Amino acid sequence: MYVACSTLAFGKLSLEDALRTVREMRFTKADLAIHDGGPHLTPDEVIADPARAAHRLKAANLPLAAIHLSTAPDDPAKARARFRAVCNLARVSTVPLVTIAAAPLGSDFDAEVCRLKDWCKVAEGEGLILTVETHSATVTADPLGAAELCRRVPGLALTLDPSHYHAGPHGPTDYDALFKFVRHVRLRDTGNKPELFQVRIGQGELEYGRILSQLDRCRYDRALTVDVRDAPDSPFPVEPETRKLKYLLESLV
Repeated sequence: MYVACSTLAFGKLSLEDALRTVREMRFTKADLAIHDGGPHLTPDEVIADPARAAHRLKAANLPLAAIHLSTAPDDPAKARARFRAVCNLARVSTVPLVTIAAAPLGSDFDAEVCRLKDWCKVAEGEGLILTVETHSATVTADPLGAAELCRRVPGLALTLDPSHYHAGPHGPTDYDALFKFVRHVRLRDTGNKPELFQVRIGQGELEYGRILSQLDRCRYDRALTVDVRDAPDSPFPVEPETRKLKYLLESLV
């Protein structure tokens, strides 16, 4: 296992400055957010000029552990086109994995299985792993639903974000059954209520040692992404907390 950093930790900076800061903080790799309306690279920018997007990533001189794609699902054909373009960018940038969101809570589960089967084929055609993130607002809010997606969609894996199971609307939820499906991890410190989703390192209840032990049992050897997000309403400066979590995780791996 190694420690990476989400570019969302530096959402007030340009893409180039965010990647430079991640590199200067001596992270091994970055976890690149490509979001609709995001602060760095957007899916539409990738579609409009894929060569320029690839050049910007290459010029940063920092390997990427994963790409986190977030795109509006209101137009399935457009969302798929964006996904395909990002998968192509991932391939040419030697990124092994792309994370997406699963369908919102209440969606037709069988329809989501069909969508993910199709998207998995797109990802596999580019030599990539496709993961869905565990998130309290999607069908992965229930760990049983997340596991069932992986069982029914060949090749699909999970990006584990345990904060959503600790600070979800129903309180802490057991997710031990998911570790065997995990191919990527995003971490911050979290309390046991939705309003405590992101707190200062050491003030939450996330048991990093236990999570890493469970991953180790499943022979997980991929990234642990520090995902302390620089939200506009953050009650504390994010960079020191990002650094603290980096040192903590490096002491555990």
